[in-house]
Amino acid sequence: MNDILRERVEGAVHAPGDERYEAERRPWNRLVDHRPAVVVEAAGPGDVRAALLTAREREVPFAVQSTGHGTLVPTDGGVLVKTTPMASVRVDPERRTARVGAGAIWSDVITAAAPYGLAPVSGTPAIGVAGYTLGGGAGWLSRLHGYAADNLIGAEVVTAEGHSVTVSADEHPELFWALRGGGGNFAVVTSLEFRLHPVGRVHAGMALFPFERAADTLARYREWALTEPDELNTSVILMRMPGRGWVLAVRAFCVDGGEHALESLLEVAGPSLGGEFATMSFAEAATAFGGPPPPPMAVLQHIDLLEQVSDEAIDTIVKSADGTLTAIEVRHWGGAMARPEPGAGPVGHRRVPFSVIATSVLDGSDEREQVEGDQREVARALRPHAMGGTFLNFLYDPSRTATAYTAADHARLAEVKREWDPGNVLGRSHNIAPASGSPRGRSPSSTP
Repeated sequence: MNDILRERVEGAVHAPGDERYEAERRPWNRLVDHRPAVVVEAAGPGDVRAALLTAREREVPFAVQSTGHGTLVPTDGGVLVKTTPMASVRVDPERRTARVGAGAIWSDVITAAAPYGLAPVSGTPAIGVAGYTLGGGAGWLSRLHGYAADNLIGAEVVTAEGHSVTVSADEHPELFWALRGGGGNFAVVTSLEFRLHPVGRVHAGMALFPFERAADTLARYREWALTEPDELNTSVILMRMPGRGWVLAVRAFCVDGGEHALESLLEVAGPSLGGEFATMSFAEAATAFGGPPPPPMAVLQHIDLLEQVSDEAIDTIVKSADGTLTAIEVRHWGGAMARPEPGAGPVGHRRVPFSVIATSVLDGSDEREQVEGDQREVARALRPHAMGGTFLNFLYDPSRTATAYTAADHARLAEVKREWDPGNVLGRSHNIAPASGSPRGRSPSSTP
């Protein structure tokens, strides 16, 4: 199969035993150790199409990976497409938009938009734009401007049948709806166009406080967060620090002077142990706030959504800061994320105000069983306080994919899947199976 693909594609092709195979096959999350039969570094949409059709001909698994942060299911024996070479970024300052290739990461877009005083609804700079946006994408500007998916204007895709299609509110609107939060289930995105926003100076950072203040700070946060201005994006984190043990952290990203609202929260957190908030440009804050790009690592994560942070939930969260956990974060959502425009995509549970995210970083394979056990225990302890939903981009358990959506949206997504990928070729990590029955048929304006 690798010889066939070398004839069909322009980009590099790597098979087991080739020099670059080991490096290119591996995702960022080292818990996934997939062994594809071939890795294709796609130079453009034509390579994506050729790789997809080859996988279909050979009846082997097919998957797409940029940075690999969202890779959760191995593609053993299949075709893995790397979109990393497709990293172009073009900013239109007059329209306040950016058009980017599927392999771009957020630092590429932030850097390109900064000279015009513009910024995207982005996440950590080292995260891939495409996977982040297709999964919804909650970023530092989301309380002001909604999810990244809400800012998507259009996309170029390769369908499961191998057609190149332009998708927007006017062209294949049902597919466009599904792309804005439904993950990679419906087509392979080769480029995206999305809105940018004017952003001046921001006030951002993270301050550390004694762990003993965690319960009181969370009790204050659950009330304070519901009144914070949309210009603020905050979370409270219990985290393990080398040489210090567990500490309390307050993280905030403020636009247009909203930082003064932080004062009453920080007073409860107590005397600072370090860290600071500073005023800087959005691009500077993105780098400082995100920190240096984290190296590939083995990570497990559990997320639950909460309608309210009760005393019992706080007690559970504080007690969970133990064992092999690395951090447990309480985040406030809301703002523009909870006020979707008509026709917005299927990002689920928009009006749920809080999330709890428990993260474990594994140092060695010998501890995986213990870490998985601790994660299950956190999930069990949080279950009585949670509403049962999740958010796709933070979900590491593919068996819970449906919980990222309302029941109505999940059913609608299954219908879109039936129309565009009835053979369920796409969307391995967070798969949405096609609805039963035959596709109703369509006539896409496409390039075969």
